[in-house]
Amino acid sequence: MEKNGYAAGDGFNFTFDKTFGQHILKNPLVVKNLVDKTAIKSSDVVLEIGPGTGNLTQMLCEKAKKVIAVEIDPRMAAEVTKRMKKLGYGHKFDLIHGDALKVDFPFFDVCVANLPYQISSPFTFKLLAHRPVFKCAVLMFQREFALRLVAKPGSSLYCRLSVNVQLLSKCDHIMKVSKNSFKPPPKVESSVVRIEPIYPPPKINFVEWDGLLRICFMRKNKTLGSIFRQKKIVKMLFDNYKIYQTAVNNEEENKVGDEEAQDYSKLMEADEDMLNDIKGEQKSSKKKSRKQKCLERLQKFKQNEGDDEMSENPEEDEKDDDMDGEEEGSPLAEFKQKIVTILEEAKLTKKRSAKMDTTDFLQLLSVFNEGGIHFR
Repeated sequence: MEKNGYAAGDGFNFTFDKTFGQHILKNPLVVKNLVDKTAIKSSDVVLEIGPGTGNLTQMLCEKAKKVIAVEIDPRMAAEVTKRMKKLGYGHKFDLIHGDALKVDFPFFDVCVANLPYQISSPFTFKLLAHRPVFKCAVLMFQREFALRLVAKPGSSLYCRLSVNVQLLSKCDHIMKVSKNSFKPPPKVESSVVRIEPIYPPPKINFVEWDGLLRICFMRKNKTLGSIFRQKKIVKMLFDNYKIYQTAVNNEEENKVGDEEAQDYSKLMEADEDMLNDIKGEQKSSKKKSRKQKCLERLQKFKQNEGDDEMSENPEEDEKDDDMDGEEEGSPLAEFKQKIVTILEEAKLTKKRSAKMDTTDFLQLLSVFNEGGIHFR
């Protein structure tokens, strides 16, 4: 139980540090189910992020060849190390004291983690960038984040995060975890997600890939034809086009491009807009009137139906779409027609990001690149 902000009764006694997002998983049934979902073999090396006081670590040590834990809090690090030695698992347990986003991960077969939601996105992509590739990861996330990871095309939660993760891995939601399973209970519900990396990853430039998705998901319910007619998008791509044409024969520039093509560890690294959306949903959910909720459901229905005019700022969209001021035959007008032609020939003009899967986006990137159009 907890007294005066301290946790007691599990062999330790100290204040939980909110800056680390510390919530100890205390429900033994949830711990057992989580370990079972990993399907750990006796020959596996397990990487555990945030072992806390060792409730999960103990079960991992029982099944695995070795457990390597990464813990940022020195008090937790000392507690879990002492506990594993006391239980006779000292020879199977190693601890790395540090920030999981900054330390270099050693070799491992399986990763298990109970993460504070504020590092969920960068940690996920750091994990997917790890080499040599691992077998699977079983990760505890805030439920809203987990549902975005596994969201399918057409879902209201489908977003750039969904596409990026599903490009690089097979991702499944395996169980829900109540906030009452933690000490102290967090303010949000949690979910466990299983991630299996796809290897080898697609041979694309991941900087360009993410640049393309950023544009497509600005208005995910609008058609690609509408999005790529916007004046600011056309001008940005035209500027990229001129830079690319200038540097295309420069070996040094191409070498830099090759290095960037392999770096997807920073995809979605600071997806703060999405996290702020989650926070906003939590804070406002209890304050919404019945009328507001009905209006929101109506809006979501229209979006899912693919309302091409659905927008946060219709006047701004109308302004962005206005290319009439460009003289016919001007370089910008000709470039816009080039974009339109590429989309029409690939039969992608009427496609909407909200309903496109990774194969569709790979095709979109491919036809643009073949036409000399690149993204940053």
